[in-house]
Amino acid sequence: MAKKVGFKSHTGNFMKYRYLLGELVSKNIKLQYRNSVLGVFWTFLQPLLTMIVLAFVFSNLFGRNSAEVVNYPVYLLSGRLLHQFFVQSTKKAMKSIRSNTSIIKKVYVPKYIYPLSGILSNFVTFLISLLVLVGVMVFYNVIGKNPVAVSWQIIFAVVPVIVLFFLSLGVGMILATLDVFFKDVENLYDIFTLLLFYLTPIVYTIDRLGFAEGSWQAMILKLNPMYGIIDMFRAAIIHSTEFMTYFSVNDLIYCSAFALICCAIGFLAFYKKQDKFILHI
Repeated sequence: MAKKVGFKSHTGNFMKYRYLLGELVSKNIKLQYRNSVLGVFWTFLQPLLTMIVLAFVFSNLFGRNSAEVVNYPVYLLSGRLLHQFFVQSTKKAMKSIRSNTSIIKKVYVPKYIYPLSGILSNFVTFLISLLVLVGVMVFYNVIGKNPVAVSWQIIFAVVPVIVLFFLSLGVGMILATLDVFFKDVENLYDIFTLLLFYLTPIVYTIDRLGFAEGSWQAMILKLNPMYGIIDMFRAAIIHSTEFMTYFSVNDLIYCSAFALICCAIGFLAFYKKQDKFILHI
């Protein structure tokens, strides 16, 4: 019975501050493009330019047509957008408590609002940036060069996006807690995200690295939940007409479980340590 009351209490507390959460999300988005001439247009331009540069550099090495890589720019961009959201949202969440120190010391607001607002603001810009992916797919379909066939099963792309959101939320809450007590976490996480980029099949496929399917090298790479999330997203985007052939239920189970465990650890650690934040910020 006590657990039910506690849950209602937390839910009521969240509903009470939902408008503040919306304001913080709006503020974060505005600050992201403050003093920028192009403003929100960078949401489209940045991933597009990055895709062009990476495609130019790696297309001859990894971009040759295969069953998995139907269209290399679309393959590259689909992985890059998801990876970028994860990195940017978790970094924003990590620094959220320290960056709002002045408010935390003066006004009571549930502290989880700050990392949550950082992740939600990045999620909004991520959803907008997906229009670039749509535009690139339309472009190649119009010119008829390496077109990407699309069917109604493309809607299943929502599934890995939801899993990615909860993974980012869990990791973000863990980082937000650690960053209050250990400032070096920010520098260590920069190194980690660089390693994550190369350990995730964004610009390459495992077979192009010379790793056979089922080899120990491939298995180690697949322990990275971002691998499964991006793989599921590509199954829906690039192979929507053969979605069930390319979609992995095992990836869905593993990545969902990993994300939920991260959320449980993140919120539990944050809840237990939040009263001590004021002593360290």
